Amino acid sequence: MEVFNLTSSDSPTFILMGIPGLQPAHIWISIPFTTCYIISLLGNFTVLFVVGKEQTLRKPMYLLICMLALTDIGTSTSVMPKALCIFWFNLKDITLGGCLTQMFFLHTVSIMHSAVLVTMAFDRYVAICNPLRYTTILSNVRIAMLGLMGLIRAVLFVLPLPFFLSRQPFCASRVIPHTYCEHIAVAKISCGDITMNRIYGLLIAFLVVGSDLTLIALSYGLIIRAVLRISSRKAHHKALNTCTAHICVMLISYPPGLLSTLTHRFGQGIAPQFHIILANLYFLLPPMLNPIIYGVKTKELRDKVGKYTCRICLPEVTHSKPA
Repeated sequence: MEVFNLTSSDSPTFILMGIPGLQPAHIWISIPFTTCYIISLLGNFTVLFVVGKEQTLRKPMYLLICMLALTDIGTSTSVMPKALCIFWFNLKDITLGGCLTQMFFLHTVSIMHSAVLVTMAFDRYVAICNPLRYTTILSNVRIAMLGLMGLIRAVLFVLPLPFFLSRQPFCASRVIPHTYCEHIAVAKISCGDITMNRIYGLLIAFLVVGSDLTLIALSYGLIIRAVLRISSRKAHHKALNTCTAHICVMLISYPPGLLSTLTHRFGQGIAPQFHIILANLYFLLPPMLNPIIYGVKTKELRDKVGKYTCRICLPEVTHSKPA
C-alpha cells in the first residue's frame, strides 16, 4: 500500500466528495447554499460600506460590528466557493497546499469570530455599567488593539493543526467525505495515529469556547446586577435592549458550532450527511443573519443603511422648469 505524507513533494491531491450519498442532489442543494452566501456577502459588505462612509458611525460599537462582518465574510468565503465548485462543476480535487491553507484560514477566522463576540460583550458591559467612562475605556485605538490580540491568539492556536497533519502518513485513500478541508475530517483519512490531532482539536474547541463564554457570562452577570439596581422599568428595558442584538448573534453562533464539533467527533451513529450539512449551515446562516440582526436592532445603523438604499433604489429627481 502506498504511503505518503503532506511534506512529500510528489504527494497527490485530495478529493473532496461533497455530501456523500446526496451527489445526485448537489445541484438542488446548491440553490439554498448560493442564496444564503449571496445574501451574506451583500449584507456584510453593506455594513462595511455604510460604516466606512458615515463619519458618525466611527465609534467602537460600529467598529466591532465591522470586525464581525469581516469574520463572517471570511468564514463563508473559506468554505462556499470550493463547495459550489463541487456542486456545480464536480471539481472535487484540491491540492495539499490548498487543503492546508483552507483549513488554516477557516479555523483562524472562526476563533477570531469568537474573540469579537467577547469584545462586544465587554463593550456592552462598559456602556451600561460605566457609561460616563465609556469613551476613555473603549477608544477606537483600543478596539483595534483588542482585535489584533484576538487575531494573534487565533493564529497561535491554529498553527499547530497543519503542522500535526504534515507529520501524518496518508495511505492510498485520499477521499475526504466533506465539502471542505475540516481538520478532523482530513485527520480521519490518515493511516497513522491521530490521537494528538483529536486531543488538540478538542482542546482548542473547549479552551476557546469555554474561556470566551466564561468572559461573556461574567460581562452579562455584571450587566444584570447593574440593571437590577436601577429602579425605573423603562431604564431596565432600555439598558437590556442594547444587548439584544449581541445575545441573538451569540445564540446563532455558539450552539450550532459546538453541536457541529461534537457530532463530527462523537456522533458515530449519526448519518454523515447530517454532519456535513450541519457544518456547512454553521458557516452560512450566522454570516447571513448577523448583518440583518444588527441592521434591525441598531437604529442608527438601520437609518444609515436605509438612506443609502433609497439613494440606490430611487431614481434621482431631475428639477426642470415647466414649459
